[in-house]
Amino acid sequence: MALAHCGARALPLQLSSLARSSKCSAARRLLSACCQPLSSEWPSLVPGRSNVALLSSIGGSTRGFAHGFGSTHPSLQKERGLGFGLRASTTEEVLTEVAEEAAAEVSKPNGESYKGREKIKDIRGEDEGLSKVGQQLVIRGWVRTVRAQKAFAFMQVNDGSNLSGLQVVIHPEAAGYDKIQDGTVATGAAVAVEGELVESLGGKQKVELKATKLTVVGESDGSTYPLQKKNHTLEYLRTIAHLRPRTNTIGAVSRVRSALAFATHQFFQSKGFTWVATPIITAADCEGAGEQFLVTTLVPQNGNAAGVPTTKEGKVDFSQDFFGKPAYLTVSGQLNAEVFATALSDVYTFGPTFRAENSNTSRHLAEFWMLEPELAFADLKDDMACAEAYLQHVVRYVLEHCREDLAFFVERQKKGLPKGEKNVVERLTDVANARFAHVTYTEAVDILLKAKKSFEFPVKWGADLQSEHERYLTEVVFKGQPVIVTDYPKEIKAFYMRENDDGKTVAAMDVLVPGVGELIGGSQREERLEVLEKKLEDFKLEKEAFWWYLDLRKYGSVPHAGFGLGFERLVQYVTGVENIRDVIAFPRAPGLVDF
Repeated sequence: MALAHCGARALPLQLSSLARSSKCSAARRLLSACCQPLSSEWPSLVPGRSNVALLSSIGGSTRGFAHGFGSTHPSLQKERGLGFGLRASTTEEVLTEVAEEAAAEVSKPNGESYKGREKIKDIRGEDEGLSKVGQQLVIRGWVRTVRAQKAFAFMQVNDGSNLSGLQVVIHPEAAGYDKIQDGTVATGAAVAVEGELVESLGGKQKVELKATKLTVVGESDGSTYPLQKKNHTLEYLRTIAHLRPRTNTIGAVSRVRSALAFATHQFFQSKGFTWVATPIITAADCEGAGEQFLVTTLVPQNGNAAGVPTTKEGKVDFSQDFFGKPAYLTVSGQLNAEVFATALSDVYTFGPTFRAENSNTSRHLAEFWMLEPELAFADLKDDMACAEAYLQHVVRYVLEHCREDLAFFVERQKKGLPKGEKNVVERLTDVANARFAHVTYTEAVDILLKAKKSFEFPVKWGADLQSEHERYLTEVVFKGQPVIVTDYPKEIKAFYMRENDDGKTVAAMDVLVPGVGELIGGSQREERLEVLEKKLEDFKLEKEAFWWYLDLRKYGSVPHAGFGLGFERLVQYVTGVENIRDVIAFPRAPGLVDF
């Protein structure tokens, strides 16, 4: 709040304006008082001066400001200053108090005053809302059900903050009751309800809201609303992905997913990692599998391919494309994360990745989220320790903060859970407290070959482990214990993984968990320039596309390691939801891009 140099007669007007605009209450009181009928006396306040001292800010020098006014004015000499409740008794003390209060106001974060509206989850709290009984509250949400009886009506309102929502009881004398009578309040409608929280006389809930006022915020045609009060299949819900978050299952999945994402950032930030935003569009194929979505502007949006430029050889001329070369949607942010790991030490990237893999299964998506940390000055042991600690951290966080939603998933699992198999909470509790088992790939193959079980996919050294093999190891051999398998054959792993001294295997690891199989895949990265160049040749990858990646090995290369976690797989594991398309907001798969 600045006071410019001004003429004595102009000062009252400027003070009056500042009094109205000031956010500091003490400043408003002082400035308002200084603007009381002082017009006739004003010249005597600053005798012999044409200007008053500059008050650069209310938290700045008050001595000059007080001197500029003069301390002779009777309203500034009275006990307690201006008579507005200030504690000071002299002009300078008054101004000092103003400065202190203003400084306190300025020191507050701008968003501190925003507390957000109270959600149903907050109302219910740890004691199901009993501590708030008798309070006048306002809830806003969507009507799940409405039942009108002779003397009153019931509504179940949910705002998405928890699973159960809150029951509302509304009597005819309440404002807005007519909206229930005429059918305006229907399933799916958005409402605001004011009332008193009271103990419930019956039912599963301990409290309910006794409404005094009902406002319809957004109407809904209950007769055509796609989410009626019945069980809908997840297959059907995928066809109405714009409405399925309002269901219990997808709502619970969304809250658990949010908690897992928060816990992910919490873990890595607490360990000194730096989050890095890696690009979505890239020229490199991190996995070397060629399953990438091409990004091009050469094909017009009208679909007419006749004008696509070609070379003399008849190939698409990408030199005329937007980027001047082929560009793709990223399959992984790992290579870019390695760039920052060689500068910031420990980093992680967490965002969407894409695979043009034509797999129409319950385990595959074309667009999914990946967590990819990179640790500088680290080897495979450090990588495994980080992966184990991360997984246990996020599992413990969800067990503590998502109890109601996890209880819902346990209940949901009951019908289809095989006898003797643990439910999601039991499984997560085991992981949270377990020590992970460690076996090499070679040891795992030997165990599987000796197993008295017929597998759909044959087991042999040199072949990748399939989901049935991974689950057998975790669920049968190690009895529900997470397992880390290390040292895979180099032929079945990516080019960037560090080759072991045996010349046959690489320093790679997979974390296997019960019910899912592989959840995390990682490795120590190849930091030796000559070895990496040779591996690019072996994988038939162009060195020119990875020139910058090779440069990292020329200038200050260090041992480093990292891993990747498919976030949707993690959400599946934590919730027990079988189809990966039901743990992401808008699934992308072959033939599926409607929303």
